[in-house]
Amino acid sequence: MFRQGDILIMPVPEESVPASVHTLPSVPRDGRGRLVLALGEATGHAHAVVGQGTLLRDPDPMLPQHLHVTSAARVVHEEHDPISLPPGWYRVVRQREYIPGSVRMVAD
Repeated sequence: MFRQGDILIMPVPEESVPASVHTLPSVPRDGRGRLVLALGEATGHAHAVVGQGTLLRDPDPMLPQHLHVTSAARVVHEEHDPISLPPGWYRVVRQREYIPGSVRMVAD
């Protein structure tokens, strides 16, 4: 399991990835060729994957994303040390916070 700021990245066995995940739209790479897991609303910094892989994101932002890394990759962010990810499947969850009456993603 890996954590970088408000992002939690959990390895999952391929056989436990729900079939519905494979029908989710893949997230396009940004202008720098990265897969952005989360963009900092306050700073503009990004938790992003550099390397070969696919990021599948449900339209509901409260649901986890799924990352399929096909060769060694790194998760980078301007204010954190990089994290090396071996090939495999990962569930990516953004930290949430409770405010009376609702739940929202933590603003970075």
